[in-house]
Amino acid sequence: MTIPDRLHEGFARFRAERFERKQRIWRELAKGQSPHTLVLGCADSRVDPAAIFDAGPGELFIIRNVANLVPPYQPDGAHHGVSAALEFAVKVLKVQNILVLGHKQCGGVHAAATGGAKGTQFIEKWLEPLGEVADEARAHVGAQAEVEHLCDDLELRSVRHSLERLLAFPFVADAVKEGGLALHGARFGIADGVLEWLQPDGSFAPVKI
Repeated sequence: MTIPDRLHEGFARFRAERFERKQRIWRELAKGQSPHTLVLGCADSRVDPAAIFDAGPGELFIIRNVANLVPPYQPDGAHHGVSAALEFAVKVLKVQNILVLGHKQCGGVHAAATGGAKGTQFIEKWLEPLGEVADEARAHVGAQAEVEHLCDDLELRSVRHSLERLLAFPFVADAVKEGGLALHGARFGIADGVLEWLQPDGSFAPVKI
């Protein structure tokens, strides 16, 4: 099998430009990593945490999934990719921050709000944690609200609920209690580039630049 042209061209640019400029950093990273922040973001191709925060190699530990969800804490012996990565980041890498990064126009949130994932093999089950949150959003915006308005509320509400689920993981709760870990929430606007940061009172405010 041959590498797709677009990937081949991108790799060639990376080797010729970014890798060559930062070879010393890559050599150091070969010895190990110590990212300062775990970003739990959406798998959406338009929302790249490293690009949004202009982060270099080794700075961010990134977990991406549909709708940037933190799953329920379920120590049942099954395969839990997000939970495993979360445990590694907190217990092994000792990250200082966890950021749940949502975004506007999220397809996963839209599917949860409209039932668009019904009948899918994996997506419908994955989005279950958004079900109760969607009911809260409907109660808040009104049953007759437009889908766009509902999704806007649900995107923010989902970030808050994911942060609550994080604290159900004992190793996360312990790290926060001990003062070595801080939890954050935010939403990125794809069209306008605005980053809204979760405030202590539960509201979101644009980050000033």
